[in-house]
Amino acid sequence: MKKPLLPLLNRLKILACGLVLVGTNALAAYPDKPVRIVLPFPAGAAADTAMRVIATRLSEQLKQPVIIDNKPGAPGFQSVASAPADGYTLILGAGSHIVTEPMIKTRLAYQPERDLTPVGMVLTNTPVFTATPSLGVKSLGGLLSLLKSKPGELNYSSGGVGSPNHLAMEAFQQATGTRLVNIPYKGGAPSVNDLVAGHVQVGINAIPSVIQYIQVGKLQPLAVAATKRHASLPQVPTFSELGVSGLEYEIWYGLFAPAKTPKALVLHMNQALQACLGDPGVVRQLRDQGAEPSPGSAEALTAYIKRDTEKWRQVIRQSGIRPE
Repeated sequence: MKKPLLPLLNRLKILACGLVLVGTNALAAYPDKPVRIVLPFPAGAAADTAMRVIATRLSEQLKQPVIIDNKPGAPGFQSVASAPADGYTLILGAGSHIVTEPMIKTRLAYQPERDLTPVGMVLTNTPVFTATPSLGVKSLGGLLSLLKSKPGELNYSSGGVGSPNHLAMEAFQQATGTRLVNIPYKGGAPSVNDLVAGHVQVGINAIPSVIQYIQVGKLQPLAVAATKRHASLPQVPTFSELGVSGLEYEIWYGLFAPAKTPKALVLHMNQALQACLGDPGVVRQLRDQGAEPSPGSAEALTAYIKRDTEKWRQVIRQSGIRPE
């Protein structure tokens, strides 16, 4: 004779309640050990410096050490993608890692949409367009005149194919009808170094990466790619002020967890992150570096990624960049 279903259903209910209690207790205890944030950048990079400021305050917020682990490039993302989805391993991803590289690099070792879940936006940087002083131009108008008289003869530096400054310069050429040669480097730091040294003529980079060179006259600022002037460089006009439209964008960084991390843990970390980014001391230190704290929900970051993807997909299509 078949056993009645009622006792079985009751046992299943008890089991489900037990799982809920286990999950609730785990969240109540979270975090009960150090949290690791992987940075896919070398130590000393602008994003590294900014994240260390945030990590100090975040550890106070979480009441646990927050450890910064530098793993440049794809290995950093692979380590997080394969980590337990328990809220103890996170990664700071840039827009290039999350949006543009997956569109260009067909053999990328990670897939953001598959391997990661957004926790929240962390900060944004305004890009500034600069020229080496040896070029002899003091304004964007002067540079445009030079470019149109020497099409394809001037070089610009980028952090590699698909990097933010590569795509920004492609957008610049589309908007101005000019033609330059991309000199790709393995990362942003060497591309800035050769720009400062005068081995390439122009470049567009996040303000924190170049502001020290602008301040001492080693780079000539021409325009910022933003909707308004930047507080760190109030004398530098925007592209739109100078009659060039469509070049407003941000270099952004967001915090991500492994895929399948429970929503409750994501929300907990997001709330701690937002509290840090609203702290006056953190805000001041980030702005002193030229960065802008950008707190927001995980859902807001997801929506931002979608918009950013559409923007850069169009630039890539028009520039003729082919997936590698």
